[in-house]
Amino acid sequence: MTPDKPLRADARRNRARILAAAEEVFAERGASASTEEVAARAGVAIGTVFRHFPTKRDLLAAIMKELRGRLVRKADALAADGDPATAFFDYFTYLVESSAQIGTVVGLLAEEGAAIEPGAQITALTEAFGSLLDAARHAGTVRRDVRLDEVMALVTATTHGALAGGWSDDLRRRTLARILDALRPAGR
Repeated sequence: MTPDKPLRADARRNRARILAAAEEVFAERGASASTEEVAARAGVAIGTVFRHFPTKRDLLAAIMKELRGRLVRKADALAADGDPATAFFDYFTYLVESSAQIGTVVGLLAEEGAAIEPGAQITALTEAFGSLLDAARHAGTVRRDVRLDEVMALVTATTHGALAGGWSDDLRRRTLARILDALRPAGR
């Protein structure tokens, strides 16, 4: 496949099914997951998987790119259509809840020895999160003195802590509630 040649509709559908299946398979089975399992889950032949993703590393990198894109799209949707008073908190929660899925792929990429280059998507993510933060400050639901770099540090620490510590759903929810409460103005 050449990068500048658009995919046919059926090839786009196959690629999307492969990526969705691969996310599930790698989340369930970790490093022991095989491309054969991905193909079976996607309902395509193994050759179709290799046509789109010649190596396991290519497949993992594509999943990571898709996950990052999904995070940016979610932030953009909340910024455009969400309630400014709650969108920031909804997005923070979404990031922490998504961390297990992202962490699995990042871990597998690291095992494969692949460099993870965040690039433009992380910049877009940070900018979108900044817009949500500004809107929440303006709505009076986030303290005026909260800075974006602090928020990014809190999100990173919380997601990493949840992953590395194997937090239960209950502990993750309670910890997240404490962090989000600390970002709210006194009395809210």
